[in-house]
Amino acid sequence: MINTPDSSNSPESHVNDDDFFLPDFCNVQALLVLVVIAELLLVVLALANGGLLHFDWLSFGMNSLFVQWVVLLSAALLCNMRGLLRKLPLRRGAAISYVLVLLLTLLCSIAAQLILNRGSEQPWDAWQILSNVIIAAVIAGIALRYLYLQQQLRQQQQAQLRSRLEALQARIRPHFLFNSMNIIASLIAVDPDTAEEVVEDLSELFRASLNVKDSQVAFEEEMALCRKYVSIEQLRLGERLRVDWQVDDVPYNLKIPSLLLQPLLENAIYHGIQPLPEGGEVLVRGVYKDGLCRVTVTNPIPPQSAENTGGNRMAVDNIRHRLSALYGSSASLDLQAEGEQFIASLSFPGHSPLMQGGEKL
Repeated sequence: MINTPDSSNSPESHVNDDDFFLPDFCNVQALLVLVVIAELLLVVLALANGGLLHFDWLSFGMNSLFVQWVVLLSAALLCNMRGLLRKLPLRRGAAISYVLVLLLTLLCSIAAQLILNRGSEQPWDAWQILSNVIIAAVIAGIALRYLYLQQQLRQQQQAQLRSRLEALQARIRPHFLFNSMNIIASLIAVDPDTAEEVVEDLSELFRASLNVKDSQVAFEEEMALCRKYVSIEQLRLGERLRVDWQVDDVPYNLKIPSLLLQPLLENAIYHGIQPLPEGGEVLVRGVYKDGLCRVTVTNPIPPQSAENTGGNRMAVDNIRHRLSALYGSSASLDLQAEGEQFIASLSFPGHSPLMQGGEKL
């Protein structure tokens, strides 16, 4: 009935809760959808049989009562057995679900016939019972097939999204590597302790850059990486680089995309502070309100580069692609020049739909 991948044919093939094709019928929304679909199907069948002018409300009401019995009892049974079914191989779990629906249809048909024909010589109509079971077999087969294909499509979309995020994450490579190595080389002879700290900070940054498993980290962890980056750059730029951190309003455990802020901070220093002989200040400000996190990175614009305030377009495009992959249209990155200041403004939800999954990554 259901064509599954080769891996599902193995006796040891099992599915976890997130991969199970049957929805959770204990959920009120899923149950409501099931009831409405069953009722709409009854309307279609009733119109096909008698048309609108000869619509039999009594027959429709009796059929509706019978179908909803089957639907609700099937949903209740599958709800309670879902934990067991998802531990079985996919084919076996689907077959058991299919048989359970048919058995419930058979029992409900017999019960309905006994009630309706109570006191008559023939307590039930075997052909009517058989018809009900056949109809249930066709509809249940189509429904299970649809749910399976929907689950396969959802898995494919999640796999594509994971691959896209991993590819984008792997492209993040801070271009200050050579400057950092020169700093380390110059410090080894005169200040080996500081050189060791720079090596540790640099290793932390590149560990985060190479980590494609965790697409999101706590805000506190991202800020720690940003501070490590700034400490390396301050060894190179000295007092010319000043950073004002105004991020106390953002919850420290808020999940954000890994290495989301560091590239913006890097652009601000590389394109805004480094060209200025006197240096300048970078303002990092974060606000969290109504489930939305807003972070701005502000830096001065050197006069000679005022016409090119876009900075590193690859880093900006990378961030935009990652935000789109994780949050869709609910996140944004805006770049604008206001007077002598260049502002990069990030806005994204406090929690990612990809991580909740309903379909968490």
